[in-house]
Amino acid sequence: MDGNLSQNDISHVVDADRAHVWHHLTQHKPFETGEPRVIIEGKGMRVWDQHGKEFLDAVSGGVWTVNVGYGRESIANAVRDQLIKLNYFAGSAGSVPGALFSEKLISKMPGMSRVYYCNSGSEANEKAFKLIRQIAHKRYGGKKTKILYRERDYHGGTLATMSAGGQDERNAQYGPFAPDFIRVPHCMEYRAQQGWNPDSESYGEYAANLIEEVILREGPDTVGGLCLEPVTAGGGVIPAPEGYWPRVQEICRKYDILLHIDEVVCGVGRTGTHWFGYQHYGIEPDFVTMAKGVASGYAAIACCVTTERVFDMFKDNADDPMNYFRDISTFGGCTAGPAAAIENMRIIENENLLENTTLMGDRMIGNLRNLMEKHRVIGDVRGKGLFLGAELVADRTTKEPVSEKQVAQVVAECGAQGVIIGATNRSVPGLNNTLCFSPALIATPDDIDEITEAVDKALTKVFG
Repeated sequence: MDGNLSQNDISHVVDADRAHVWHHLTQHKPFETGEPRVIIEGKGMRVWDQHGKEFLDAVSGGVWTVNVGYGRESIANAVRDQLIKLNYFAGSAGSVPGALFSEKLISKMPGMSRVYYCNSGSEANEKAFKLIRQIAHKRYGGKKTKILYRERDYHGGTLATMSAGGQDERNAQYGPFAPDFIRVPHCMEYRAQQGWNPDSESYGEYAANLIEEVILREGPDTVGGLCLEPVTAGGGVIPAPEGYWPRVQEICRKYDILLHIDEVVCGVGRTGTHWFGYQHYGIEPDFVTMAKGVASGYAAIACCVTTERVFDMFKDNADDPMNYFRDISTFGGCTAGPAAAIENMRIIENENLLENTTLMGDRMIGNLRNLMEKHRVIGDVRGKGLFLGAELVADRTTKEPVSEKQVAQVVAECGAQGVIIGATNRSVPGLNNTLCFSPALIATPDDIDEITEAVDKALTKVFG
């Protein structure tokens, strides 16, 4: 570390954290006798805690966010310079970085045209839900208000986004939820839905056809939107099987349903080759939401991006005082976010990080598949780019999951070696058994090998 805090300062920081900070996703009882982890500094793909211990961060800030790595002075300088000029004005007016980033972003998203700024992925998804609901009232007499969401997908922690939450343990004890959010089955071939006949159709087509069955059951004239992650994230890192996305697009067009793609995790290069996950599959969404990697965590920013067709629905009658999107996001007016996002995107372009993500993702999935040959506890390896998962099972034939305690032990053993990995956490009851990896897009072959070597040693120690 090269920070300026003394050991005494650090001790006070830890005490203040323990006394006053409520950590995310954390049971705090152990802190009554032990210390919380405090991350002091980051550089590249490495972070250091209060004890000076160095870690290789294989989850980009814990939740798939720091895409271009830590310590980027050019992003910090861009934010500083912008804050001096103008730190904030409400989104009812424009700003220089807001205009310039929207232009740059839309140039990466053929078919999309409008950017609505807000401050978190949850909020961006809520904007899309509100737009779908307003369209239902404007165009369909208030009938097409139902929004479909998929089992295992996650769209945020607000009550509306949890109403579209496909992870039952995340939702537990927070209901009742908003009406007219309807679940459709997941698309995970490794744990295929009952009733699939592999001889008659691909699992991708079968899983998509299950969505159509839900639409017909609910009534096509009541369904206004379908919200999906391009790769399911916290529900197990699940890319859709071949045949799924073309059929989903066909179904949406057939029943006049708006397609909302949640790119909060997958967006801005995480899946490699393309800027966004949906672009691997040739689909044409009506809404694309994004957050985490947009500015790599250097400033808060999220976007709800729409087509011009959607945008036009909100300005077709200027004489109607209700005929516009009557919404505002306070911190969607902060200029630091788009200023950071412009520089973040420049780094990805100039350093060829989309290509690097593809290459390093191929290397990592190859390494994990090699581990699968060595460790029978790995039942499945899957993912896209530098967004990967390894599902751990007690028996490959029955696919019985290992215990959550054992998964936690693997994560802890990797941490003891100085490598931070993730795991599905309070997601699907009885199926929180997938190790998760999302190293920064700047990862090198040595970084990838260090991560998988740590996993190898951890699996050996926990499972033999």
